[in-house]
Amino acid sequence: MDESLRNSLKKKLTEKELKLLPSSYDVVGDILIFADFPEELVKKEKIIAKKLLEQQKHVKVVCKKIGKYSGKYRTPKLKIIAGEKRKETTHKENAVSMRLNVESCYFSPRLSNERKRIADLVKKNEEILIMFAGVSPYSLVIAKNSKPKIIYAIEINPKAHKYALENVKLNKLEQKIKLSKGDVRKIVPKLNKRFDRVAMPLPKGGENYLDLALKAVKKKGMVHFYDFLHENNFHEAIEKVDLACRKTKKKYKILKLVKCGQFGPGIFRICIDFKVN
Repeated sequence: MDESLRNSLKKKLTEKELKLLPSSYDVVGDILIFADFPEELVKKEKIIAKKLLEQQKHVKVVCKKIGKYSGKYRTPKLKIIAGEKRKETTHKENAVSMRLNVESCYFSPRLSNERKRIADLVKKNEEILIMFAGVSPYSLVIAKNSKPKIIYAIEINPKAHKYALENVKLNKLEQKIKLSKGDVRKIVPKLNKRFDRVAMPLPKGGENYLDLALKAVKKKGMVHFYDFLHENNFHEAIEKVDLACRKTKKKYKILKLVKCGQFGPGIFRICIDFKVN
């Protein structure tokens, strides 16, 4: 937490309460989100949030998460504690703008560098598949910062898909991105295509779709598989890739294991980049 915020709250909070101030938050567009707001500070949450609004002029709404990511579309439950009464915003990163509702869509601003990393790997005229596309941040960043031939992006959450359609138009990328709404298991086979690159930005349970990704990727193509693991267990992600490749009789080579966000002591979102031979 910013030291200036701590200092400005010295007269409003006790020494014990000051020590409990959350040390991190996410900012999506002009909405600030506390992922983990201490119960002990609930009575002071409005004071803290209003002080944040005073100090961070670009922030117009302060929210806190009041439940874990849940439901069919793994979306958060958020409570507005100060500022404007809205959960829709425009987020900018990597030369693209994205409209979204922070409660009805899964979106992580922490993946900004990771999205740019993938975009930088893309070679000219690649055909790319993005599974679990959300409001389409990966597709947009790749299309804007690289020169792919075409990107197919699939999302099951109808609200996120609606924003994705809006975002593709907003960034004038209609010629580069084809969006589909629905279950990847049903849609990928219907595309009847093979891709140079397949990205699977589903933080949990992505291993259940590795077989689908392996069927969709061309020979010599790349797959980006995401997982959430403790750093002592990173080998588990490699084992998941190995198992899926053996089941589908595919030869593979792991090129890289990348940490792309810490979510607790020793717990990271990681990406395994691997090539299918």
